[in-house]
Amino acid sequence: MCEKKDWFTYDIIAEDPGTHARAGVFHTPHGDVPTPIFMPVGTKATVKGILPTQLKELGTQILLANLYHLSVRPGAELVAEMGGLHGFMRWDGPILTDSGGFQVFSLGDHFKLTNDGVSFRAVDYGGERMSWTPEENMRIAQLLGADIVMQLDQCPGYPSPRPFVERAVELSSLWAERCFAAHERRDQALFGIVQGGMDLDLRLRSLRHLESCGDFPGYGIGGYSVGESHEVMFQTLAPLAGEYMPRSKPRYLMGVGNPTTLVRGVACGIDMFDCVLPTRTARMGTAFSSEGRLNLKNARFAHDADPIDPTCSCPACAGGFSRAYVHHLVRQREMVGAQLLSLHNIYYLLDLMRRARQAIIDGEYASFVSDWEQSQAVNDF
Repeated sequence: MCEKKDWFTYDIIAEDPGTHARAGVFHTPHGDVPTPIFMPVGTKATVKGILPTQLKELGTQILLANLYHLSVRPGAELVAEMGGLHGFMRWDGPILTDSGGFQVFSLGDHFKLTNDGVSFRAVDYGGERMSWTPEENMRIAQLLGADIVMQLDQCPGYPSPRPFVERAVELSSLWAERCFAAHERRDQALFGIVQGGMDLDLRLRSLRHLESCGDFPGYGIGGYSVGESHEVMFQTLAPLAGEYMPRSKPRYLMGVGNPTTLVRGVACGIDMFDCVLPTRTARMGTAFSSEGRLNLKNARFAHDADPIDPTCSCPACAGGFSRAYVHHLVRQREMVGAQLLSLHNIYYLLDLMRRARQAIIDGEYASFVSDWEQSQAVNDF
């Protein structure tokens, strides 16, 4: 059997001379992941409205699924019985599962923290009472069987008092040690998660503890996109990623996915992104485009014969589906409208990262960012 270190290595292919951007390849048992990369989110073992074969056709390299939701329904044991997530959802490429921590800490007053872990009521599943120690969290992650799993962490919202954020760093660091000790699957990579809110010194404290407690093959960066503006986020994210995080490990910015933030994040040295935004906004009738964010519910599209984005070659745009048709579908709440927009939005982010990667390889990423910021596409909110 090959060694764990042979499975989960990260090769840097190119580094941009004008930014901190880098292009690389992260190796996993189910295939290589070229970076920078966007990961579509299949929360409950499905990207809503999209078949695995369609995801492949879009160029998807890796998917994300959610440990919290899958541990409640249908349960990790059943997923394991069905061959793990790869067999269960019929996806043969790499998969990442998050720790479920963000979902637990989004339950309002329905959770309790201790040094030993977190207990909570799954109020979105009938109020079922559950508890996770780091060891239990790792047991669930190993049953689900993703290629990359995340440590159990506490994700503080914004704004939070500094003592609360310090406690989140303390708990996340303590739990990281226990997750590292409990994780045994050699065909899985366990990533540590850097917390610390908007305080760079706390972020660095979190990172240094992770580096001291184990040789994590990669790092998540959690606790962003939790209520702060993107300008506030980049005040600490930029130096954290660009100056302090290990060069030889992939850096995963968790839960961030609008196009401009991806472009700026890559410039800071981020390698991996995920977000529900492309499919969630699709279900609301909106699309990313070279003209900025489009609301296809708007009456101005009722007679528009152009595709969603004339510069796009996704199945929806290349297939000849007009803005007028998509406008009609979303106004009538037809499923196909959300499906077409989901295909488009996912492809848009995947293609954006492909173009970013090529710009890094060509040594022109600073120009790529400048061109983006001067384009209409930057208006993506």
